[in-house]
Amino acid sequence: MYFTDRGIEELNERRGEESVTVEWLAERLRDFVDLNPEFETPIERLATWLARLDDPDDE
Repeated sequence: MYFTDRGIEELNERRGEESVTVEWLAERLRDFVDLNPEFETPIERLATWLARLDDPDDE
């Protein structure tokens, strides 16, 4: 188990029943990067990965 799995599990346990929009998620990611600019690159990579997840051209 990766260390990050604990955070993912906590997210699932605390907020797993909620529905959110991609717009809401994008705003939270922007807020996070504003507060933690050292994480800009990993957040950018995550956002790009999520954006292209179902894109057959990226396989």
